[in-house]
Amino acid sequence: MDGTTQRPYNDLPPLPPDPDLETRPVLKQCISANRALAELKGAGDLIPNQAVLINTIPLREAQASSEIENIVTTSDLLFRAAVSKDAEVDAATKEVLRYRTALRHGCDLLDGRPLSTNVLCEVCSVLLDRPVDVRATPGTQLVNPFNGKVVYTPPQGEQLIRDNLANLEEFIHATDGIDPLIRMAVIHYQFEAIHPFPDGNGRTGRILNLLYLVEEGLLRMPVLYLSRHIIEHKSDYYTLLRGVTEENAWEPWILFMLTAVERTASWTCEKILAIRDLMEETTDRCRRELPEHVYSKELVEIIFSQPYCKIAFVVDAGIAKRQTASQYLQELEEIGVLESEKIGRERIYLNPGLLMLLRES
Repeated sequence: MDGTTQRPYNDLPPLPPDPDLETRPVLKQCISANRALAELKGAGDLIPNQAVLINTIPLREAQASSEIENIVTTSDLLFRAAVSKDAEVDAATKEVLRYRTALRHGCDLLDGRPLSTNVLCEVCSVLLDRPVDVRATPGTQLVNPFNGKVVYTPPQGEQLIRDNLANLEEFIHATDGIDPLIRMAVIHYQFEAIHPFPDGNGRTGRILNLLYLVEEGLLRMPVLYLSRHIIEHKSDYYTLLRGVTEENAWEPWILFMLTAVERTASWTCEKILAIRDLMEETTDRCRRELPEHVYSKELVEIIFSQPYCKIAFVVDAGIAKRQTASQYLQELEEIGVLESEKIGRERIYLNPGLLMLLRES
């Protein structure tokens, strides 16, 4: 298919693809990617309070995935907005926060039902903050923002799109022996090629990657920072997607995604280990420098659950009532573990060490 044509790709081949997906280079890369992902899954167990991971790494994933769509915000704005209702929140930051919410919602849905078109509709609805269903009207095209040329026209016609999605669902849950990471790469391409929703397909497709890995048990929670690799190689990402469409070039695309999994799993694992080490250092420091009645392991875990903390977090954790909780956070500021700032009428406490770790690329 000519990638620049305006003709809808209504003859998108069904899954599984015709060529042998498990080539020698693919299988070799698959071993490395699976090993890195297994190490990441194990590293997550080293953090006693899993909120530390679910509140931090997915927000970086949300930021990078949104940046691919030119929705740009900063880590500082994101983390402030995530904890304070008084924070000034611009439109881009709101969109990124919705990405994290959509990712969590998708994972919650998997507790009771399999990964499906309906799950993805719900995820995209949270992402866009409005009800979303499969495209029913024609006219959707992907356009190069720099020259205005149409680079791809996805399938048109609601029934055809639903048939394509039904085939995708069958492939997601097939028991044909294809390695799950290879399957994930194929699933991601096919979803992007179907482009089933009026908007939000790119971000929904990247959430789909993580939901699939969670459903397959390769991750316990969606903490793989996969969009990091995609945004660093954005041009290759789109070129290789087009290569599958135009030339049936599956191997380069699958190798790209397997490399993305390996590298981002290793990066995320290193980040988790660094957070664990910082938590241990902070615990030792608090044990030495805080009054005995203030220090607790639970208090340290709370100030690591997000880079910004507030009194309500300490109260909600059952550690102390409001006045005492305020005193505890002030004590942590006095020994240099936290830094406070006023946002509107609310005082929040920044964990500078954690924020610095999360800012580092």
